[in-house]
Amino acid sequence: METIILFAPLVGSLIAGFGWRVIGETGAQAVTTGLLFLACLLSWISFLGFDGTTSHIHVLDYIRSGTLDTSWAIRLDRLTTIMLIVVTTVSALVHLYSWGYMAHDENWREGESYRPRFFAYLSFFTFAMLMLVTADNLVQMFFGWEGVGVASYLLIGFYYRKASANAAAIKAFVVNRVGDFGFALGIFGLFYLVDSINMDDVFAAAPRLAETQLRFLWTDWNAANLLAFLLFVGAMGKSAQLFLHTWLPDAMEGPTPVSALIHAATMVTAGVFLVCRMSPLFEYAPEAKSFVIYIGAATAFFAATVGLVQNDIKRVIAYSTCSQLGYMFVAAGAGIYSAAMFHLLTHAFFKAMLFLGAGSVIHAMHHEQDMRNYGALRTKTPLTFWAMLIGTLAITGVGIPLTSIGFAGFLSKDAIIESAWGSGNGFAFWALVIAALFTSFYSWRLMFMTFYGKARGDHHAHEHAHESPLSMTVPLGILAIGAVLAGMVWYKPFFGDHERMAGFFAMAPHEAAAEGDAATTGGATTGDATTGGATTGDATTGDATTGDATTGDATTGDATAAATGAATGETGASHDATTAEGTATASAGAITPRWRTMRRKGRSSCPRPPTRSSTTPIIHRPGSRFRPSSRC
Repeated sequence: METIILFAPLVGSLIAGFGWRVIGETGAQAVTTGLLFLACLLSWISFLGFDGTTSHIHVLDYIRSGTLDTSWAIRLDRLTTIMLIVVTTVSALVHLYSWGYMAHDENWREGESYRPRFFAYLSFFTFAMLMLVTADNLVQMFFGWEGVGVASYLLIGFYYRKASANAAAIKAFVVNRVGDFGFALGIFGLFYLVDSINMDDVFAAAPRLAETQLRFLWTDWNAANLLAFLLFVGAMGKSAQLFLHTWLPDAMEGPTPVSALIHAATMVTAGVFLVCRMSPLFEYAPEAKSFVIYIGAATAFFAATVGLVQNDIKRVIAYSTCSQLGYMFVAAGAGIYSAAMFHLLTHAFFKAMLFLGAGSVIHAMHHEQDMRNYGALRTKTPLTFWAMLIGTLAITGVGIPLTSIGFAGFLSKDAIIESAWGSGNGFAFWALVIAALFTSFYSWRLMFMTFYGKARGDHHAHEHAHESPLSMTVPLGILAIGAVLAGMVWYKPFFGDHERMAGFFAMAPHEAAAEGDAATTGGATTGDATTGGATTGDATTGDATTGDATTGDATTGDATAAATGAATGETGASHDATTAEGTATASAGAITPRWRTMRRKGRSSCPRPPTRSSTTPIIHRPGSRFRPSSRC
């Protein structure tokens, strides 16, 4: 079933792109749309029926050279299933919406064929995005990462006769290459130190990377922090974070369905997905996580301020997207990966609906995008008005305080703001609170300028304004349901109830331990907070009984639990240990909130060189030298 989900869009893209002269334009549209709805249906079956067991579905052998093995395989876990329903649901609805929106496009000459190519590009993008989210190793993920970049370039520049569209496509492509260079360096560094690019191997090696020094640009760096930072640079480019955000507003030059699919719900969330997927590594990189928080908070605030003064209806929503992605990164940087994924899911519904609603308004107003030329359209386009009203209520976070009743954004945004407060980062908390205020202002400004007041601009366009066809309003209605119910339905599994979260993310049973004032949830710990069953803390005990304890890979003074290791122990000998470094990497796909990070004072944490045994992950390539941390 997972193989069908992955390859159905690719088959549709090839048929539409190369066979449309045989099956006709309508046939090409029907094939691509039908296969996407099939993939969407199977994705929901996979999501609802997921039993908590991570599976690896081998597809084919790709590159084998020495110790490098990049077999193409599908990694199916809870994180994957969440992304599957987001990508396929939005893509299927955008395909259906495009039947009406692209029916009579004035950018093409009469008799010119353009729809098969457009639908082929949409399906190709969907395949590349699915390849990214199902990746079982970093090379496969990078392949999908670059694939969505190519598809984005083709779709942004779809109106190739417009100089502005060509410039926007090139700008998006070049800016993303900057981020992708950082992503590639991160992959190279992980392979250099771990001797593998498979997810499980990297996760198991994370504790050792935290104790390793890596020389880069004439300076010694902590390997975990450096590699996590490089991976995040890739995420900054793809998710349009501050300094690498400039391509996203210009990308609105593409057709509106492209904006809804790529620049609202799927491709731009790839960076958030990357950070959450690599959470076992980020949990050992506290400085990198702090950088993620600050960049996310600054982006959320900055993009919201720009959105206040935009007059192009699509650019308002584009800057809104940039701001909401900043929220997600704040949650991920705080270690609350479940909250980041929760907002990613809810945001996909209401932001895609807002973009498609904006497209419906543009369609009704004969491709006018300046809100200063709108007004009094709620009677002309009533279905679009109600859909965008629901989307605005969702993004502004309308709900009943102190309850779990409200629109999608009420629950997911509040979870992130609460997480920022719990992280102790005052800048992030206040930046998000102020950004939420600005979000409400520019969202309601859009609604009032578009649907209320007097008709402005071209009188002829207002007289002939009309509601969009069913192919455009039905997707709006479906997304409206998600904007209303998604938060309330999935609040507890993602954030609000620990037991529900443990079952939803298939985490191993554990007990949350508290030592002193340290409080954690999400994994068995006697120290710092944990994520997805992964402790990042330093458990300090007065008298540690380790004996022959084996936790996947254990040493008595420095016990390290591998991601898939089950802790077993015998009470053999009692060792007086003042400090036991307790570290365990997260099981694949498991995401658990980290409520607070407590700092332990007065401890020594000088690492020892990694041992080489049959069970220890090999961190260094032959000939490399272990360098202890400079703080020792």
